[in-house]
Amino acid sequence: MGLTALCPGTFDPVTNGHLDIIGRAAGCFDAVLVGVLENPSKQPLFSVKERVAMLEEAVGDLSNVRVGAFRGLLVKYAKEEGAGPIVKGLRAVTDYEFEIQMAQMNHRLGGVETLFMPTSPRWSFLSSSLVKEVARFGGEVEGLVPDHVRKALVEKMGA
Repeated sequence: MGLTALCPGTFDPVTNGHLDIIGRAAGCFDAVLVGVLENPSKQPLFSVKERVAMLEEAVGDLSNVRVGAFRGLLVKYAKEEGAGPIVKGLRAVTDYEFEIQMAQMNHRLGGVETLFMPTSPRWSFLSSSLVKEVARFGGEVEGLVPDHVRKALVEKMGA
């Protein structure tokens, strides 16, 4: 089939910044697996099932992208799915400091390489946490997330 990249994340919710990285990765690799992390130490706004469904709708036009969910070690999931490099978007130096440690640990644990892709300047300020915060206080998130995600946020937050 070719080289499959893995784009992991919590995606709570998926933003246009995430979709930019996923779309650009889809142009570089034969296939892309978007791995939605179920992290028991986090309390996400959306369930794993909801996040997977939102992502599937958002990437529906990308024929070489599929979405899955996982818990536990990323390197184990990558091996189970036959994914090659992990692709991570970086917004700023602060992202790099955390992500380089994760990349080095993933390489040590499973020999999995991580490729860093700089976020497009258009989305460099954007994060799921910020989107949720704006939505929580009744701010408009149109243009920051796909419309179906915006509607889900409004419904979930009762705004």
